Amino acid sequence: MQILDGRKLNQEILDKVKIGVKSLSFQPIFCDVLVGSDPSSAQYVRMKAKKAESVGIKFHNANFPESITTEELIKEIKALNSIKNMCGIIVQLPLPVHLDREVVLNSIDSHLDVDCLGIKASENFYNNYDSEKDLAFPTALACMELLDSVKLDLKNKKIVVLGQGILVGKPVTALLRYRNLSPVVIRSKTEKKEELIKEADIIISGMGKGKYITGGMIKNGAVLIDAGTSESDGGIVGDVDLESVKDVASYVSPVPGGVGPVTVAMLLSNVLKVAKNL
Repeated sequence: MQILDGRKLNQEILDKVKIGVKSLSFQPIFCDVLVGSDPSSAQYVRMKAKKAESVGIKFHNANFPESITTEELIKEIKALNSIKNMCGIIVQLPLPVHLDREVVLNSIDSHLDVDCLGIKASENFYNNYDSEKDLAFPTALACMELLDSVKLDLKNKKIVVLGQGILVGKPVTALLRYRNLSPVVIRSKTEKKEELIKEADIIISGMGKGKYITGGMIKNGAVLIDAGTSESDGGIVGDVDLESVKDVASYVSPVPGGVGPVTVAMLLSNVLKVAKNL
């Protein structure tokens, strides 16, 4: 079994983004809106800021107190939308419970919505997606980058997508279909799911069911792209039981260290895409 190193791929993608940013006539700006002082959220924001600045993208700080109202936050985001050379805005989730998440996300201009979580950006992805100029969900793009790194001809492969969540399953399925592939989608109520999983050459999973996929469930040589995360004994585990599949699978993306780092790279790749289209 070969481990798909997301950190290595992250660096390869960021190196390309850096070259792209250098070729621009201006410095693009990226903003990750942070509400409150949750330590994990603050850490994620700092990490994204560092990555953005490492490729020449200016990071705009936008930190607001937990007491901010939905109306006040929308006003702040609308001000961010109009900053010159702004090329990407995201909101660090989860938001404090008193804020209207959907309304807040929809206040980001759709052409700056590099997470694709607002209605307009999401609809555009599902209805009119052009991979050259349109934005797509960073985690789904990360899954595809990891899959592409294996350099398989996907045409005659049986591809199974486990789950249809908004960040992974649903957009990954769409990206595969945009390539004229026909993935089998497995939901919790899908019949004969064990048989379908066993037949799969490629499994992309974003269920968030810790160590659900074991060696006995998959065919020999299967490729596993694991985008699921769940907490276990104080740490994070994926949907794949790595120890169990190590003698059966051919390639596996680990959790952590697989899809996660590549997602950050694809987020900044989206920022560059916006900048190129300004």
